[in-house]
Amino acid sequence: MSWLAYTAGVLIAALGVALSIALHEVGHLMPAKRFGVRVTQYMVGFGPTVWSRRRGETEYGLKAIPLGGYIRMIGMFPPKPGDAPGTIRATSTGRFSQLADEARAAAHEELLPGDENRVFYRLSTPKKVAVMLGGPLMNLLIAVTLLTGMVTIHGTAETGQGSLVASVAQCVVPVTEAATATTCEGRPGTPAAAAGLKPMDKVISIDGRPVTSSADVSKLIRPRLDQPTAIVVERQGEQVSLTVTPIANQVATYDAQGNPVLDGNGQPVTQTAGFIGISSVTPIVYVPQSITTVPGIVGEGLWQTAGAVIRIPQKMVGVWQAAFSGEERAIDSPMSVVGVGRVAGEVSAGKLDLMIGEHTADKFWFLVGLLASLNLMLFVFNLIPLLPFDGGHIAGALWEGLKRTVARVRGAAEPAHVDVAKGLPIAYAVSLVLIAMSVLLIYADVVNPIKLGG
Repeated sequence: MSWLAYTAGVLIAALGVALSIALHEVGHLMPAKRFGVRVTQYMVGFGPTVWSRRRGETEYGLKAIPLGGYIRMIGMFPPKPGDAPGTIRATSTGRFSQLADEARAAAHEELLPGDENRVFYRLSTPKKVAVMLGGPLMNLLIAVTLLTGMVTIHGTAETGQGSLVASVAQCVVPVTEAATATTCEGRPGTPAAAAGLKPMDKVISIDGRPVTSSADVSKLIRPRLDQPTAIVVERQGEQVSLTVTPIANQVATYDAQGNPVLDGNGQPVTQTAGFIGISSVTPIVYVPQSITTVPGIVGEGLWQTAGAVIRIPQKMVGVWQAAFSGEERAIDSPMSVVGVGRVAGEVSAGKLDLMIGEHTADKFWFLVGLLASLNLMLFVFNLIPLLPFDGGHIAGALWEGLKRTVARVRGAAEPAHVDVAKGLPIAYAVSLVLIAMSVLLIYADVVNPIKLGG
């Protein structure tokens, strides 16, 4: 694995994640400023400020922990009825009530003369929804843009023709011992290793006969026991001629559809046949698609992402077991930014060439697809109708709009602004859960990462 290529992949992924977060916050910033709300901060990251610069009334900056971002708008929460903005009632009792009062005060502490109508809570319901929905919609726009480019320029993966060498065994192990063999000590080397076959070789022909699928490899090799056999492979764009002599070995029996034949006990049926010691797969090709296919692909991606979000609690149980009991990590397990960076590094270093292709374009577009998937996740995740997600503020705005509509229809007095601050205890609880999940995922991604390449 090239560490230079690996590092480049990690940096590309980190930059993509940072840009996705930054543009998400731009999605909030632009409508907020358009509607006259005073935005005091636009920050990418959390924790200590690394760099900042003030432009007009807004401070723009980067913080030390690149795991999110925020914009700070004055007047996010309305004061209690009868309270002056920025005050805390002395009669507040209970820790939760005090937290809500403190949040209300913080939302108004930066008010200046003339800011009375520039606070967020005074916006109409459609404007509140536009501000809070702007971030997730920006992530959706990024995902659609990336997926459109990937599908129409590079294409979608389809099964190609021929056969790729997936792996080359270094020693001969009968299929009946494959599950328990852990070492090559005392075992003869394989003909494939001796002949110089390598993973990612594309098999063109065997004994002068063309290879059109992976099934052809075993069909042509098995009958040639102890017979020197010419194999032509394509390696890095050039054809290479090799000679291999199959040896006798116990190998699995396959039916006409290429599936292993099992006995009554569910064990593979074996036979003695020619063996060289490779496993092969059918290569994939990328076929550019019409732009009309993009909506369906985006819709399917959103549906799968929503399903993945719903299953997160269940999946986190598997992550815990993988992290602390050594169980194999599920391939569809959630990942942290560390896991995303690791996958990006492995792609760039060529470790997943068998899955995605060995060409630079294949790797580049895989990373594009990875960032598109991340942005779909950010879109769906932020629509969860709980604080501190954007969906929590959207839900509060819609509830306020509904109450005002009902009051208007009934001819009643206009109700007070919905006090979203009352939901802060839920926000703190959700935040603690998110922090715990992030720590667990990062730990699991370090000690037992997802193995996409097998």
